[in-house]
Amino acid sequence: MQITQRVKKILSHYESDNPGTKANLARILMAGKLGGTGRLVILPVDQGFEHGPARSFAPNPAAYDPHYHFKLAIDAGLSAYAAPLGMIEAGADSFAGAIPTILKVNSSNSLATDKNQGLTGSVNDALRLGCSAIGFTIYPGSEFAFDLIEEIREYAEEAKAAGLAVVIWSYPRGPELDKAAETAFDICAYAAHMAALLGAHIIKVKPPTGVISLAAAKPSYANIDGSTLAKRVEHVVQACFAGKRIVVFSGGEAKGLDGLYDEVRALRDGGANGSIIGRNTFQRPRDEALAMLAQIIAIYQGKA
Repeated sequence: MQITQRVKKILSHYESDNPGTKANLARILMAGKLGGTGRLVILPVDQGFEHGPARSFAPNPAAYDPHYHFKLAIDAGLSAYAAPLGMIEAGADSFAGAIPTILKVNSSNSLATDKNQGLTGSVNDALRLGCSAIGFTIYPGSEFAFDLIEEIREYAEEAKAAGLAVVIWSYPRGPELDKAAETAFDICAYAAHMAALLGAHIIKVKPPTGVISLAAAKPSYANIDGSTLAKRVEHVVQACFAGKRIVVFSGGEAKGLDGLYDEVRALRDGGANGSIIGRNTFQRPRDEALAMLAQIIAIYQGKA
């Protein structure tokens, strides 16, 4: 694997990391059709925990099979595949070395009432399964936010010592945040910055809306341009150490293709490193999903 100058530049921003961690980051950045460009498209399949199997996979029953997701990510030429322990274990041997994997080590579920996550995997699991990184969700604003922060501090220390990269899903939610606040411009940037401060190599947040939620933040945003999604994404990237951390944005609930492509163009134009798209991918029939992912990759390549 010959690493491009663009990827070498990105790796240079992670000044404290050992060669093992940088090698795993490089594997993700060099994989698939966007390999070497500094752009990423990742398939995450943790929705079975979050939403339940039928809500996740009934629209496309083939997706109940863990092998389906490995094959989809590989055939689409994606950068990585992220999933909880059981999903990775179910295909770890058949697809060993075929695509970088990210072990999601904590999860929530729709049966719980607390805005919290339970630990569902370990660094040792990630090493045993040949993963390149661990993934971890924090909920800034939750009454359990500090517990989650302390857990990822310990997990990140262990993962980095073992040469793994760290991906943090940073999703604001909690008793003081309504639905509009969860994706507000100021709060998305705040959540992304928290993930950077916690030592994430790759930061996942939702695309920000134009809402400014925190009263204390409104004066600071008076002169920050949030008129378009691209401008808002540019600010979120800026909040991640002036663009020195990899930032990817979720695809969210299933939506029409035109809306999805327009959103991806805005992410690209705002300087995002890429997209991490789950339900919009695996809830479609395989051929449609492959065509959609090909178009998204073409957008990040500047060809569409």
